[in-house]
Amino acid sequence: MPLHATSPAGVLAYAALALAALRLLLSYKSALYALRRLWRCADEWAQAYQYHEVPRFAGAGCDGAENPLFRKAAAYVAALPSLEDADAACVVSSASRTNGGLSLQLGPGHTARDAFLGARLSWTSAGGGPERLVLRVRRHDRSRVLRPYLQHVESVADEMEQRRRELRLFANAGTDADTGAPRWASAPFTHPATLDDVAMDPDLKARVRADLESFLKGRAYYHRLGRVWRRSYLLYGPPGTGKSTFAAAMARFLGYDVYDVDLSRAVASGDDLRALLLHTTPRSLVLVEDLDRYLQGGGGDGEARAARVLSFMDGVASCCGEERVMVFTMRGGKDAVDAAVLRPGRLDVHIQFTLCDFEAFKALASNYLGLKDHKLYPQVEEGFHAAGARLSPAELGEIMLANRASPSRALRSVITKLQHVASGGGAAPRYPSHRRNTSWSGGGHQWEDQAQSARASADSALADDETAAGAPPTCGVFGKEAPMREFKKLYGLIKIRSRREGSGVVPQEGDAHGPPTPGNHDRDR
Repeated sequence: MPLHATSPAGVLAYAALALAALRLLLSYKSALYALRRLWRCADEWAQAYQYHEVPRFAGAGCDGAENPLFRKAAAYVAALPSLEDADAACVVSSASRTNGGLSLQLGPGHTARDAFLGARLSWTSAGGGPERLVLRVRRHDRSRVLRPYLQHVESVADEMEQRRRELRLFANAGTDADTGAPRWASAPFTHPATLDDVAMDPDLKARVRADLESFLKGRAYYHRLGRVWRRSYLLYGPPGTGKSTFAAAMARFLGYDVYDVDLSRAVASGDDLRALLLHTTPRSLVLVEDLDRYLQGGGGDGEARAARVLSFMDGVASCCGEERVMVFTMRGGKDAVDAAVLRPGRLDVHIQFTLCDFEAFKALASNYLGLKDHKLYPQVEEGFHAAGARLSPAELGEIMLANRASPSRALRSVITKLQHVASGGGAAPRYPSHRRNTSWSGGGHQWEDQAQSARASADSALADDETAAGAPPTCGVFGKEAPMREFKKLYGLIKIRSRREGSGVVPQEGDAHGPPTPGNHDRDR
């Protein structure tokens, strides 16, 4: 007897069909996943595989030494993205981890898949018997990818371990009373600064990051050249411009321990300075602050101080230990230091830190106050342009930190401080109006970005035009932070020069040589 749509049985049948269709529609992802699993099983059934066991302990049973490859492979597998999509995994907690204390690991019988050089591989945690991992690779791929893949696993695991370990800060604390060897006091290095947080010209920050990354990957290159795997940086500029913070950010980016060398505490002998280096470890950043103050210190032994520093920089002792970065800071200019100290090989990269201009202020305001724009920004910009007033990042940071609950009050405080500095009452010195942190010197050759070179060319052209018009030459670099009156002045000078050229008038230099001639006119242009 057929079911009618109006009968109770028909209604229930149609409702069941509708629910089944809805369930199928909502679970199409599950259906696709099931189809992929069926295809994978069929493909695996048709392939020939080879299995390689990685036991946790090298000897029989659990009495042997731990296999280093097992520890590295376990860390590598725990970081595989495919582990999150695996059918099953173990969730473990560790207080030493910084990502919430939770991580995934392979449990007994669980499998995680990976790909390398076009080959598909999988890791399985074998259940029963001694703890071990089993690597499965297709037989026709084993000779091509097995050894490079295991080297890749070790390399990635080593890098992960280096990133995760706790960084330490070491400071020289005299010598040991018994052995006479230098003694280092240490503490956890918890400085939170990163390269992303540092208020710096983006182009320069990108260059520094690329230079550090190139150094990290340069072991084979340095060895091929027969050079020590080491890089040295000079950070110089007025106090409070962020040199120490930038050095801390470099150490955190590299994942290196920091050795803070206080030259004034070191015993006045070259052997002791060399011994400090001999007691540092590889993969470390050696920080020497206020190098110029030490070299210019009193006592009449300036040459001896310079000799000790030069030996410390590139003597034979400095070659003991690889993968080391040395950072020196100076609070003055490079002119006050002997050129022998600044040469390549001793100081490879020079980075200048200047007081903040308006662009640097906006970067700090974004970090401290979360501001991208504000109605008081035009007044702040005018304050920076007034008589070349500048503030250090430390001063600006303290003002914003103290007024972080009210961005408007913070900006008004900055405006008041700039007005005080412009009137000559502030302690902050005035510097030429150039862009912050744009000076980079690498390999002993000073170079600047194209934008800065263009600004320098524009400034040189302005000086030439003003001299030709009988006005005194001006100083400074023409950039986007120059005040509006400078642009108006340049526009007026261009109009004056255009009118003179159109009327046949030449600059005053040509008047000393008699009437203007076509040759003189062309030469002047």
